[in-house]
Amino acid sequence: MISKSIAPRASFLIAFDKDDDVLDTLRTFAESNRIRGGYFVAIGGFRSATIAYWNPSTKEYEHIEVGEQVEVVSMAGDVGVSGAETKLHAHVTLGRRDGSTIGGHLVKATVFPTLEMHLIDYGTEVVRATDEETGLSLITAAARPQP
Repeated sequence: MISKSIAPRASFLIAFDKDDDVLDTLRTFAESNRIRGGYFVAIGGFRSATIAYWNPSTKEYEHIEVGEQVEVVSMAGDVGVSGAETKLHAHVTLGRRDGSTIGGHLVKATVFPTLEMHLIDYGTEVVRATDEETGLSLITAAARPQP
């Protein structure tokens, strides 16, 4: 287990625009604000999305296309880094028109009509690296203070 007490540096309320690509927009925001470790939660809606289930037998993500308007019932994730690259890890629960839900690892999504996100900047770097056993990018070290 890896742990460290963190005192957040900043908190942001982000309202995404219609047709924003969620992960690209969030990555750009994190990089422009020098966020190298953080946590986010969000609610809103997607015009379409791709989510995934990680299959431990094949060590591959199985993509699930969601080609319909859905409510973002819950979105949670974190911001980390691998070298100079900003890494995002997000999971979503999506509500369909009939009240059913589908969820998984967020691969891609287009906002409509909005996505309201609360992002906490830890003020420390969260490091990710490829785990040899699973092939996944996992948090590998306790957060380090940012300069």
